[in-house]
Amino acid sequence: MDPYKAGEQLCDALTRADMVLPGLAVDTASPRLRLIHLGTVRADVAVMHARVIRGGGDCDGQCRAAAPA
Repeated sequence: MDPYKAGEQLCDALTRADMVLPGLAVDTASPRLRLIHLGTVRADVAVMHARVIRGGGDCDGQCRAAAPA
């Protein structure tokens, strides 16, 4: 799988869920491994993301505040 296409698909899905991972990027240091860097978020933002993924809530626009502190 092309990591750039995978990253785009993940970004699109996050956007539809009103979520952001500002550090989302393809890891160019290890191209053979095809890694995607998800970045860093505050603990409270990680919990909000987990709730949305589990289907137990929504972000109410707060998941966009995912920039590292």
